[in-house]
Amino acid sequence: MTVEIRSLSGIDATPFFDDLARLRITVFRAFPYLYNGSLAYERKYLETYAKAQGAVFVLALSGGVVVGVSTGIPMMAETDEVKAPFVEAGYDPSRIFYFGESVLLPDYRGHGTGVRFFEEREAHANRFGGFEWCTFCAVERPTDHSRRPVDYVPLDSFWKKRGYRHHPELRTSFFWQDLDESGESPKPLSFWMKRIAT
Repeated sequence: MTVEIRSLSGIDATPFFDDLARLRITVFRAFPYLYNGSLAYERKYLETYAKAQGAVFVLALSGGVVVGVSTGIPMMAETDEVKAPFVEAGYDPSRIFYFGESVLLPDYRGHGTGVRFFEEREAHANRFGGFEWCTFCAVERPTDHSRRPVDYVPLDSFWKKRGYRHHPELRTSFFWQDLDESGESPKPLSFWMKRIAT
């Protein structure tokens, strides 16, 4: 199984937006996100990254087809929901590079692409310069959630191997509609961080 990794600046990823939107909706339907997304919302979300100076899209392609994507953006270009926990904790958002998501189709997992996603985004943050930290957030679901698969394995160990540490004191909420909801509701998330500069 051959996967090509391609890192693009924000605006250069625009031709792939429809593919990326469908990919995000497909992958995020699974636990723990259970996301009931729409193409219209996804395009608006992706355009935010396309317009931000310093943003990056890391694409995984197989046979020219997009099978995965990972994004990153300077935290100063993110929403207040992302920035506020760091400001309140005394961090400088201008020194933080935020990872938006990593989504990869199931058949392509376990072959190193997820590792490359982290490596490429960290390398981009270092090239762009001025960042001390990389961070991302993960949704928190109860262990007895009705849609939790019996074989579900959290990614905590994978993230720790990449050098990230959980900071449960850094918390936020995002709004989206779960598969079994009639509308959006707040979902709790907490952040993981890695120092990339001293």
